[in-house]
Amino acid sequence: MDNSAQETIAITFTPIGFVENKAEDVPRHWTVSSLEGVLAVLPQYQGGLTDLAPGQRIVVLFHFHRSGPFTGKDLRQAKRETGIIKGVFSICSPRRPNAIGMSVLEVLAIDGGRIRVKGLDMFEGTPVLDIKPHIV
Repeated sequence: MDNSAQETIAITFTPIGFVENKAEDVPRHWTVSSLEGVLAVLPQYQGGLTDLAPGQRIVVLFHFHRSGPFTGKDLRQAKRETGIIKGVFSICSPRRPNAIGMSVLEVLAIDGGRIRVKGLDMFEGTPVLDIKPHIV
């Protein structure tokens, strides 16, 4: 496939659920978060929660729905903690070519399609794209 064809591919994601979290602000990254909340999985996907269990860690892929549009100037950004300019692919900025985030969360409880988790770094209403087991 030549580059011109690759640039025209459009990919669409459908959320499987949404984050419920009433926090005004969230930690910058899951590794420094103890924030609890809920992943509310839509009914048509709840069968996929079979075999998830409290105490398990899960990888959650989500859409940075509050992030503004990405532009060429966002390829290099100041790292929030240090102010040092870095390439977007070497930092965890929400302003990305594809606004996809990833967090590893601890499952606290599961009630139907509601997964109570700890370690949130996502806001209320964040679209959840996928959930995977965390395997080390």
